Amino acid sequence: MTATCVILDIGGVLEITPETGWVRRWEERLGMPRGTVHERMRDVWQAGSIGSVSERGVHEQLAARLGLDAPQVEAFMADLWTEYLGTPNEELIAYVRGLRGTCRLGILSNSFVGARERETELYHFDELVERIVYSHEIGIEKPDPRAFEAASAALGVPPESCLFIDDIAVNVEAAQAAGMQAHLFEDNARTMTRIAAHLAAGPQATGSVRRAG
Repeated sequence: MTATCVILDIGGVLEITPETGWVRRWEERLGMPRGTVHERMRDVWQAGSIGSVSERGVHEQLAARLGLDAPQVEAFMADLWTEYLGTPNEELIAYVRGLRGTCRLGILSNSFVGARERETELYHFDELVERIVYSHEIGIEKPDPRAFEAASAALGVPPESCLFIDDIAVNVEAAQAAGMQAHLFEDNARTMTRIAAHLAAGPQATGSVRRAG
């Protein structure tokens, strides 16, 4: 029998990641108009999300484009990672940990070069699930359907047996279009109820998409 599968996003789901305002603080510190950092770094951020630039390359571009010295680059990246990594969603993580052995478990995350090492060190997601599919490692971001295909293939489970959890509606809709069941993360209680229903229904059950608003 085909295994039942649950695949989760990281940021906004397994991690709580509110905006910290760090970019604006750097712009003020450097005397730059609002929006300058993202304007100058947009293509580098995109490259980092699909793994076409190394961490060293990101650092070099920060120095060149923002005029930062080495200590400033390190401080800038520390602020970036503080917001990126957020804090663990302990309740949901504990719930998912309790599912191990009852279903296949995976992660599909739009990410940034360096994320695996940091999230492994802080949160041990590699011990929570069987496979983690990061956009910066496969060169594809959600909502590209190939990202969902990569996740189901990594777990060896057909898309229709997978429930995908994400906090962004367009990704939820894309997962459904790729053949998965999907749930929009709004809070832990509703998410855990949805996962329980998916597991109770068994493999290849038909589900619906939850929408914001």
